[in-house]
Parts: sequence; structure tokens; C-alpha cells
Amino acid sequence: MGWAVCPIRFAKEGDRFFIGQSAVRRRPIISGADLAPSLSRGGPRQPPFLRCLPAAFPSPRRSCSAAMFVSDCRREFYDVIVSQRVLLLVASDVDALCACKILQALFQCDHVPYTLVPVSGWQELETAFLEHKDQFKYFVFINCGANVDLLEILQPEEDTVFFVCDSHRPINVVNVYNDTQIKLLVKQDDDLDVPAYDDIFRDDEDEEEDSENESDGSEPSEKRRRFEEDVIERTMKRRQRREWEARRREILFDYEQYEYHGTSSAMVMFDLAWMMSKDLNDMLWWAIVGLTDQWVQDKITQMKYVTDIGILQRHVSRHNHRNEDEENSLSIDCMRIAFEYDLRLALYQHWSLYESLCNTSYTSASLKLWSVQGQKRLQEFLADMGLPLKQVKQKFNSMDMSLKENLREMIEESASKFGMKDLRVQTFSIHFGFKNKFSASDIVYAAVSLMENVEKEGPEAANFIKALDSLSRGNLDKLHQGLNLAKKQLRAIHQTIASCICTNLVISQGPFLYCSLMEGTPDVKLFSKPVSLCLLSKYLLKSFVCSTKNKRCKLLPLIMAAPMDVEQGTVIMVGIPPETESSDKKNFFGRAFEKAADSTNSRTLHNHFDMSIIELKTEDRSKFLDALISLLS
Repeated sequence: MGWAVCPIRFAKEGDRFFIGQSAVRRRPIISGADLAPSLSRGGPRQPPFLRCLPAAFPSPRRSCSAAMFVSDCRREFYDVIVSQRVLLLVASDVDALCACKILQALFQCDHVPYTLVPVSGWQELETAFLEHKDQFKYFVFINCGANVDLLEILQPEEDTVFFVCDSHRPINVVNVYNDTQIKLLVKQDDDLDVPAYDDIFRDDEDEEEDSENESDGSEPSEKRRRFEEDVIERTMKRRQRREWEARRREILFDYEQYEYHGTSSAMVMFDLAWMMSKDLNDMLWWAIVGLTDQWVQDKITQMKYVTDIGILQRHVSRHNHRNEDEENSLSIDCMRIAFEYDLRLALYQHWSLYESLCNTSYTSASLKLWSVQGQKRLQEFLADMGLPLKQVKQKFNSMDMSLKENLREMIEESASKFGMKDLRVQTFSIHFGFKNKFSASDIVYAAVSLMENVEKEGPEAANFIKALDSLSRGNLDKLHQGLNLAKKQLRAIHQTIASCICTNLVISQGPFLYCSLMEGTPDVKLFSKPVSLCLLSKYLLKSFVCSTKNKRCKLLPLIMAAPMDVEQGTVIMVGIPPETESSDKKNFFGRAFEKAADSTNSRTLHNHFDMSIIELKTEDRSKFLDALISLLS
């Protein structure tokens, strides 16, 4: 059996899951009213899990407002589950890990029994729910579940309640308007732009003529007149219905066509802890790391990042008031968080400055370090700062103190001369006693590397637990292990970028750029993992934009493919939006992938919570790409 195109429902074959059109459904998901043709303007047809919205919906008519979401997290969420057994379904990303840590800490305070299940995609989420649905009534979804119709996918019992804390946007409209079984935990100031209820749902109207209302004694002429009036009325109603359905499809298309991210789930959970006056410094740090994960992975705009940094900065000031004597007496068990303007250099405090400059996306792309000329510019940059090569190539901790004290100012001054005006970034650092200092991005890189570690064969759940443990200050050994893995990951990413650019692997396919890694490429196994492939793709696009002289190519998005499973003959593919200063970080590839797969009958697997990541049979790649070119041209 091969793969088939039909997102979300899963049929199992052996020990692997396939998405199949023959997968058994316990109830039909597409109503007759929804079998209308695609939008006439030629946009991507709405995927099945968008077309399955019922025309009749059991809740009263209303427009979307804050009432559709949990407005009081303490009363409507925490107080409900505090005396219950809870199942946590947590996605495999750092923001989800941090949100999970905050919730675990709250549960530990209040002795709430819970079970934690990591889920890397829709397959694992559905399997976990089926295995545990009889033991639990309350389920908490962290960074998964918001952007699909959960009730349709999971078919829960009527007394089951889902609490969804997910930064994926847009939120599925059925989840929004079903507030009996699905409770959405979102920041009230998030701009969601959910369509009004009456624009999406309407009650089925009985257009049958009620013959019993007719009088048996009516004159034939009177009956004829009433019949003609009824025909006109029914015709008008059908026309209004068609117009409403066309408008509904257009509204849904506009709402669902782009994928983006909202407020960090870790920040949402920290808000809950703060409202209950149970917020600890550890929880604040996890919220900071969750936000930083969104920034490192380019999921949010710079404006959104700076805004949320400002919110967290106020909490940092409140939690970390210490005078100088207290700071000097810090023990290894104490922690202190500090806001600072730091260098945009990956892991530089745990690496050499030279290695960090070479393996940071921003500096590598700006200086074009994959070229001989770029290496020469790096030497000129270091000389302009007055830093000896011997100093910058040794570990940062071993550099002369006199150089380290003024390093940031020296680098910033020289960076502006070399076109790197954004080398300074607002961030936070954490101190454990005197010796241990980490920036928030250090923790993100370490946790990602632990989660997607390919050096040791083993279950993904074990890597998830290691990454989760590395966030605790009592597990510095695991954190340092993650930092070492992160260095290897960053080296692999930038070596691959250099290879792709120098061998012209990035090619223009018309409406997008395309790059494919071949089997046998160094570190190709690492890039079968979604987060690592996304980081590679985003960094490669930045570097390509800096290297190309073609103005049109600078404005194109990128599709990148890497071998997924050689035995199964599959590739993993990710779509990245264009690299522009005004980018709103919205990604249209999720819908485009579904349309291309559907139109070509390509065997695809839509298993990832990010819709812009897809798995594809290798032999179907050519026709799939041809369909994308046609669709996006």
C-alpha cells in the first residue's frame, strides 16, 4: 500500500501510519452544502479539513469575541483541572517544552496527577488520545491542535474536554465556536481575525412546501397564485444560499490561506502562574526561553519579539531586585535573570568568538563566509576591531579579560562598517552563582539539539525527556551536552549552506527557489528532522539573498527537500516565505502543498503540526513540483 492524499485521517499498515482515502471514518466529514466547487478566482482549493465545516451547527448564532476563548485562565482552566487527572499532549518544540515545564511546576505545587505524552505529529497525537481516552476526561494540548478540527479528528466522547494552548495560527473556526468541549487558551490581545459566526455557520432551512397548510377548499386560481409565490420564494432562498456559501468559501480562504504564529505558549502559561501569584523565577526563565525559541526560528516578527520582550522585562525587574552585596553572595543554588543588549552571535560565550562568527547565520550571510572573499572580509573585520587571531580562536572564557570587558562595544562599532547594523539584540541571560551564565538563545540551541539528536539511535520520546530535563537548573550536565551538540548542528548547517551556494544547488523554479539535498550529503541524516531542516532552510535563504545579484530571486520563497527514509523512498520538504525586511512571517506553503498533492494524486503525508512541512514519495516529487509551479505562477 502506498501513500494517498487525504490529510489528517490515518489508517495503519504494519507499524507505520499512512494517510489514506480509504481510512475508516466514524461519521461523514463533508456535508452536502460543502460540496461546492472551488473558488472561481483560481486560488488553492480548501483542503478537506477546511471544507468539512458543517452548515448547521448546534450552538447559538453569535459573532466572534473574547467570549469564544478562555478569558479567565484560573477559573475556567486551572480550577477545573486541579482536582482531576490530566493528560498533557506536548509538541516537540522548545516553546512547548517551556510551557510544559511551567504547567508541571504548577501541578507539583497543587499535587495535580497528570500523564505527559510527547507528540511529534498528528499520528502520535491521535494514537496517544486513543490509548488514553478511557482514563482521562481532561486533555491539555500544548502547541498542537489549534489549527485543525479536533473533534472531527479525535472523535471524543461528549464529556471529554480539550484545553488547547497552541501558538499555531490560524485557529480552526470549529475550535473557536465550540466552547463546550474545546477551550482555547490564548492571549486576549492577540489579533486573531476570526470570521464572524454568521459568516461561517447557518441553520439548514426547510424549503419543503407544507401541503397541510393549504386549504382543501381553495380555488384553483388561488392555489396557482400561492404555488407561483412559493416557487419564487424558494428560488430566492436558494440564490441567497448559494451567495452565502460563495461568500463563506471566500472568507474561509482568506482566513486559512496563511500559516503564522501567535504569542508563545510558554508566555501564556506564565501569565496563568502570575495571575495565581505562583510565578517563580524559574517559570519566568522558561517563558523567556519559549519566546526566544520563536525568535531564533524566525516564527514571529521583530516587532512582536520586542513587544513581548518588554512584557517579560517588567517581570524580570520585579523578580530580580538584588543589591550588590546580595549579588556577591550568590551561591550555586541561586539564580538571577538579567535583561541585556547582547551580541547576535550563536553560543559565543561557550565557543570561540571565531567559530561563533563563522557559524552564526547573520554574520555568515553578511560577510559571505562561504567564499574566499568572505573569509578575507572576516580577517579585515577582526583587524578593524584590533583583536588578535590567537585570542578570537581560543575559548571565549580564556580570552584576556581586558578584551572581553569592551568586546561588545568593539564589535558593534566595527560591525556597522561592514554592513552589520543589527548585530545587537535585546535578550536575557541567566546566572547560576558566579561561573554559570547562559543566554536564552543558548538554551534554545541546546534543547533543539537534544530533541533532534541523531548521534544515538533511540526513541524520540527519550530525546524529548532529555531536552525537557535540560531546562532545569539541576541538570547542567545535560545542558552542556546539548550545547556541544548544538555546536555540531550549527557547523553542519553552515557547511551545508556553503556547499549549496558554491555548487549552485539553489535554483529558480519560476515562482520559488528550490534546493534538494542528495542522499550521501554530509550530515543529511540531521536534516531529516523538521526543526533542523527549517533552520537550514531559513539560514540558506538568508545567505542566498546576500549572495545573488538577481533582484527578482531576492524576493522569492524557498522550498527545500532532504531525504527522509531511504528504505521507504520518502523525502521531507519545507516551504519558507520570502526573506524581506517587511516580512510578516506568514507562510502560504501549507495550503499550496495540499492543493498540489491533491491535483496530482501525489503520495504525501501531512503529519507535522506546521502545515508547511510535508513528507512525499520520492518518485512523486517531479509532478508535485510541477503542480506547485503551475499553482504559484
